[in-house]
Amino acid sequence: MKLTFWGAARQVTGSMYVLDVDDYKILIDCGSNLEKRKLTEEPEKPSPYGIFPFEPTEINLVILTHAHIDHSGMLPNLIREGYEGQILCTSPTFQLSHLLLHDAAALNMRKLKRIQGGGGKKSKIPVNLKINTAELYSEKAVDDTIERFVTIGFNERFKINKNIFITFNPTGHLLGAANVIFEINDHGTQKSICFSGDIGRKNYPLLIDPQPVPKVDYIVCETTYGNRRHKTKISHEDALAEVIQKTCIDAPGRLIIPAFSVGRSQALLFTLNKLYAERNFPKIRVFADSPLAYKSTKVYESFIKILNKEAQDFFENNESLFDFENLVYVEDLKQSKLIKNYSEPCIIVSSSGMVQGGRVEQHIFDNISNPYCTILMIGYASEGTLGHELLNGMKVLKTKSGKELSVQATIESIDIFSGHGDLDDLTDFVKYQDKDKLKNVFLTHGELQSMFDFKDHLNKEGYQNVEIPEKGQAFLI
Repeated sequence: MKLTFWGAARQVTGSMYVLDVDDYKILIDCGSNLEKRKLTEEPEKPSPYGIFPFEPTEINLVILTHAHIDHSGMLPNLIREGYEGQILCTSPTFQLSHLLLHDAAALNMRKLKRIQGGGGKKSKIPVNLKINTAELYSEKAVDDTIERFVTIGFNERFKINKNIFITFNPTGHLLGAANVIFEINDHGTQKSICFSGDIGRKNYPLLIDPQPVPKVDYIVCETTYGNRRHKTKISHEDALAEVIQKTCIDAPGRLIIPAFSVGRSQALLFTLNKLYAERNFPKIRVFADSPLAYKSTKVYESFIKILNKEAQDFFENNESLFDFENLVYVEDLKQSKLIKNYSEPCIIVSSSGMVQGGRVEQHIFDNISNPYCTILMIGYASEGTLGHELLNGMKVLKTKSGKELSVQATIESIDIFSGHGDLDDLTDFVKYQDKDKLKNVFLTHGELQSMFDFKDHLNKEGYQNVEIPEKGQAFLI
């Protein structure tokens, strides 16, 4: 049995692993690489298989841990390049993947149009970044991909063939997210391996806690927060209430919250709904400015039975998880632009979460010089994004037209809405395993320093044989 690491190896995004069992090849996740490559960087060696580092037609089966684009975003390309098999995932992952992949396709076509139109002032693509146009798929490609999905319930042992069984184990993080447990008969020897997907955290809004993983021989473990702990220790409601009180109640200001449309937006809107329903907060207008977020909330409400008890109880008492008085879902770009004319205190929840494209950019341009505005970052913002620059003390914001705007808005951050488990959660995930039975831990999906630090941490906890694979590295297991 061979395991090859083709993505999220010594970096955060692009999860992609091939498990080869007696020439039956299983691809676990097929994510987009969201790390920006600059023209000055050393180019990767070209692959003889085109945009994939392996031959797509040789893959027999795809397993998808969850819907986020850094795990699912290359699936349409895999189909286009000749993959003919099924894509197995949970039902919520199928529903959310449908939305996210169509959204990615629409963004791809806009990128392609701008590239073909040249790099003039109206182009939003930095001229110093590499864009592989071969990876820009259409909505038709997404439709072809969606036809390949087959859904499996949580905790159902599913037979792939006479030698391979899989089980999707709930891991929090996102609706439908799972780690995947393989039970394999390898020439008479029983072996087991777990792919963590993205590990969630305990007591997260809407989602059940990550479930323990049965004893296995091998683990592939993400390390997004492998060397740090979440700083915010109060509840989601208290953390959000403090910021709203200062920004919209004590002063007549506006609060802008950049949030990813799928996952974070639902956690935010649910928390706001709880504040208004249970704490008698003033009914401040909330603009949910993301069509994708609106569609995603409908998916969440269609899976009430697999949400946590708090969400189920709230839904039973209030008849809705997300809809409340003074909530406005913004339907189109014209309506979005008119929000700047709203003169009362308000809250704007808009994507993208890192402030890299999306409607939230315009809201920030419109309000960055407003001392009565607070921009609340609720998640990680990678280097090179506007969110990262704001968090690191940017003083002047330059618009795409070249206009310079003084940063007078207050920039704050809380990490309570991060969907990723921290060092303690990752440690708990591994510590379900027997030190004597576990043969290897493979660390992926994190910054390199995070991986090295988490490896040292696991070694101190008594777990040896911890590997940090390089891209393309294969292991016989």
